[in-house]
Amino acid sequence: MQIDFTGRTVLVTGSTLGIGLATAEGFARAGARTVLNGRDETRLKAAAESIRAKVPGADLVTVAADVSTAEGAATLLEAVPAVDVLVNNTGIFASTPVLEISDEEWRRFFEVNVLSGVRLARQYLPGMMARGFGRVVFVSSETAIDTPLDMVHYGVTKTALLAIASGLAKAAAGTGVTVNSVLPGPTHTEGIEEYVTALIPEAESFDAAQREFIARFRPTSLLQRLIEPSEVANLILFTSSELAPATTGAALKVEGGTLTSLVP
Repeated sequence: MQIDFTGRTVLVTGSTLGIGLATAEGFARAGARTVLNGRDETRLKAAAESIRAKVPGADLVTVAADVSTAEGAATLLEAVPAVDVLVNNTGIFASTPVLEISDEEWRRFFEVNVLSGVRLARQYLPGMMARGFGRVVFVSSETAIDTPLDMVHYGVTKTALLAIASGLAKAAAGTGVTVNSVLPGPTHTEGIEEYVTALIPEAESFDAAQREFIARFRPTSLLQRLIEPSEVANLILFTSSELAPATTGAALKVEGGTLTSLVP
């Protein structure tokens, strides 16, 4: 199975760390002109350098823009007027008791986790449809289906992405454009590493801490460890490729068997 993005332009938002960075690296390896996006120019430069160190000759573009704002989305569109693949990965999470989440925090989560992707899809999807090819992928989460009590605001935003992806897929019906969401489980990102370490400070190593975290908080996991960002990126790449034209409007699980339901 050959996945080749030569001649394609791919935009991955929130691509300075974690799943976003691993996904950008995967597209670069597959020959794409890969657009990295984040808010901080220094972190973007570091991300691009890390990819180039692993993928010599990688065709990379960096655009510093806060896509949780309309102004940031417009900045990105001006810098990159058209893309073939849009991966809406930008997101934030936090652990907060549900009755203590303020209106301001609810709004912040919706701006970052939901409206960022909605704005970019609205900007780039029409061009994809006119050209007869395109892929849009929303990075959701297993919490969209099984929402933890301490992350209700996060889970709600990730649930919203499933409906948005489904609706956009219907809007793009018959055009050669697909829209999907992927649902990672607990993934070994920098943020999760800090979260797990703080949650289980008595662990002798991070490996012990992650396994204790899974045992206590995700006991249904069949993987019995955190997922690596590259493992999520692999599914995103396949879904975005020319090999997956019949996969659209789907919510694709990559959560290590954490969800016990047969379908999302």
